[in-house]
Amino acid sequence: MTNDDHPARVAGRASQAAVRAKDKDAWVALFALDGIVEDPVGPSFFDPDGKGHRGAEAIGAFWDKAIAATDQIEFLFDDSFACGSEVVYTGRIRTTMSGQLIDAEGVFTYKVDDDGKILALRAFWETERAMATIRPL
Repeated sequence: MTNDDHPARVAGRASQAAVRAKDKDAWVALFALDGIVEDPVGPSFFDPDGKGHRGAEAIGAFWDKAIAATDQIEFLFDDSFACGSEVVYTGRIRTTMSGQLIDAEGVFTYKVDDDGKILALRAFWETERAMATIRPL
């Protein structure tokens, strides 16, 4: 296995491609049955209880709240590190929505099972810092 074909890295790239393509069904299908999305980790306007979105129905509902309304999402990662069954990306995610840009700088992790399905997508970014980057296109 080369660094490029590490299962978590493959799943992470597939997740990012589905988001860029605005393909909800393809994105949800990448997750294990008990997969979870925590974006961001902890309580947020997407997840007031901070427990994450577990299972296909909840992950699909997260898509509807967080991704569907965007015009474009770019993954501007500086680096990635694959270890064990996980990969971590560092950098930022840039969202275009309603004529504005917002950057969420942070650390983004994907953990996969033995079949390469995503068990956990966790995004560590601070809402206040991201909101401070809002600017017109």
